[in-house]
Amino acid sequence: MIYTVIDVETAGPGNKITEISIFRYDDDVLIDEYTSLVNPEQLIPDYITALTGIDDFMVAKAPTFAEIADKVLAITQNAVFIAHNVNFDYNAIRNEFTAIGIKFNRKKLCTVRLSRKLLPGHKSYSLGKLCDTLDIPIIGRHRARGDAEATVTLFKLLQKQPEADTVIKSFFRKSSKEATLPKHLKQETFEQLPNATGIYYFKDKKDNIIYVGKAKDIKKRVLSHFYSKTEKELNLSREVADVNFELSGSETLALLMEDAAIKQHFPKYNQAAKRAPKTYAIFSYQDRNGILHLAYNVLKATPNPIQILYSIQECRQYLEMLCKQFNLCPKYCHLQEGVAQCSHYSIKTCKGICDKKESVALYNLRVKQSIEHLKNRSKNVILKQPGRHENEDAFILIENNNYKGYGFIEKYEQINTSEDLEPFLIPQKDNIDIQRVLKKILIHPDQTRMEVNTI
Repeated sequence: MIYTVIDVETAGPGNKITEISIFRYDDDVLIDEYTSLVNPEQLIPDYITALTGIDDFMVAKAPTFAEIADKVLAITQNAVFIAHNVNFDYNAIRNEFTAIGIKFNRKKLCTVRLSRKLLPGHKSYSLGKLCDTLDIPIIGRHRARGDAEATVTLFKLLQKQPEADTVIKSFFRKSSKEATLPKHLKQETFEQLPNATGIYYFKDKKDNIIYVGKAKDIKKRVLSHFYSKTEKELNLSREVADVNFELSGSETLALLMEDAAIKQHFPKYNQAAKRAPKTYAIFSYQDRNGILHLAYNVLKATPNPIQILYSIQECRQYLEMLCKQFNLCPKYCHLQEGVAQCSHYSIKTCKGICDKKESVALYNLRVKQSIEHLKNRSKNVILKQPGRHENEDAFILIENNNYKGYGFIEKYEQINTSEDLEPFLIPQKDNIDIQRVLKKILIHPDQTRMEVNTI
């Protein structure tokens, strides 16, 4: 059998390749080898650098994947593609080829699945822990060549196990997509998942919900869990026996639905927040010149908070919105500190209060108007969202600043007042996590509201 043992390192989100290592064998004889850093043409996150040691400087002069594509095609030609958790590496490479207009199709074999079948009983089948248990050295963990070499040694060990030939042949008879799925999950269950936005539920053999997630593309996201090499995802995959889903129509609704489902079922693989998010607030005060300021601080240190938010970024976004809408001064909204006159890069609407070109009384009037607007902005709101299909709309209902729930309405329904929404409302509980989601979307002045009579 001619096979290639492959490992790639990636730049995190998007899985752009940063390093690749390929060993080509004809039975036990090494006939070719190729290892290279790869320029992912994007920044490498710090947490990836901490894991792999690969940083932006190292790949700056490395070839792009397009420049090594011919070599990767040649060395993998007419060979079985083998990797530890094969679909992670295979899909990273296939996606790189797709991006440059080349189809990539190889037979696959996964050493994780082979190890579970031929070496049962291990607590972990991650490459690092399995190699530690089997006394297989890894010289350069989380680097492509080191992990690929260790996978070669592991595969040779697997080939020597009783029934190895039979097991390997049985894996080749399975479709590549089926081979990625957990052993307890049926192919037909996976196939019924939609390529649409919503939430999904992983269940174990006893029908217990063990994980809830959200996704723009449910089918694609569910499959990605089974590509991951992390210990958590491997453990999750071992237990998954069924997947259910609910469509949402929008990412915002998916966030709200996911939060409600997690708080209802407390799935074992959803990590609960260890501490409440830090809270901030916008407040106002008058300086010695009688000018009203808008500012932000942590909630505990804020006198008479006007609006509670959950990050400094949200506070600044709110203040920028108010500056633009009410012609306020960035200096007196504390978007610029230590300046004599404001000179904000994007806010050019100040009428000159900071340069004594406007009276304090006129400026303070607009500040008071902005405060009133801020207090009332999200008091009673019906947010319009895309529905689950083209003939449907969705809505989110906020009453007296409290989240009341969401609903779906066919477009032919006549909605004239907020009371008309009641038959369609799916009531939900409010909480700090929900408020955090809603505050982010309410910041944007272009967020679509439903045109109905006031609640």
